[in-house]
Amino acid sequence: MINRIIETVKEAGKIVLSAHNQESAVTAKEGKKNFVTKYDVAVQDFLFKELAKDFPEAEFVGEESENDFESKALRFIIDPIDGTTNFMQDFRCSCISVALCKENNVIAGVVYNPYTNEIFSAEKGKGAYLNGAPITVSERLLSDGLALFGTSPYHPENTDATFALLRKVFDFSRDIRRSGSAAYDICTVACGRCEVFFEKGLQPWDIAAGTLILEEAGGKALNYDGEEIDFSKPNDVVFANPKAYEEFITLL
Repeated sequence: MINRIIETVKEAGKIVLSAHNQESAVTAKEGKKNFVTKYDVAVQDFLFKELAKDFPEAEFVGEESENDFESKALRFIIDPIDGTTNFMQDFRCSCISVALCKENNVIAGVVYNPYTNEIFSAEKGKGAYLNGAPITVSERLLSDGLALFGTSPYHPENTDATFALLRKVFDFSRDIRRSGSAAYDICTVACGRCEVFFEKGLQPWDIAAGTLILEEAGGKALNYDGEEIDFSKPNDVVFANPKAYEEFITLL
């Protein structure tokens, strides 16, 4: 199952790498600083079509489509280009994120950064992998490590709270980083490069695949209230190794 999803995602990555004049293909969506390009749509259409061949019983939820989050059926949750602003400006840190869910549980997840040719993947109960090699979260404390964050750019009402928390984390940790792709940041924690990632108001397609990858790598993926993430709505989320998580929640 996971190998077929990986093959399809890697093929979709060729669409991302073929892009040119990205800013000329942009349409503004609802919300501040929220955009879609023709390449987002092309990647999503390709994934829907190709994955349906192998999983004809599955439903599809995608960032660039009308969605039914209440369905209990087997379904894919897909972000065709996570980090669209990066993509528009050729910042070269954008990912394809594909999660296969059964009810509210992610059973397979793939995150692909075509620019670095990094494929992060996981199946429920089978561990997490980067390009086929097992990965685990670090054992560093947050106080000895790096924190990743997102700025909730589509939701300016979250800005003050985000940066107030960020200041606390900056003072507490070794340093902070921001890539502009939530899916990639989660996987960066999963493979032990950083200790924590947090952001307010993330959508299910931003985090579904990364959640499983992080958990299978030994990490914690929870909302700000310490509850399991609900893939039927936006979430305020923290992804961390267990030691760093315990320190992070004291800063909330």
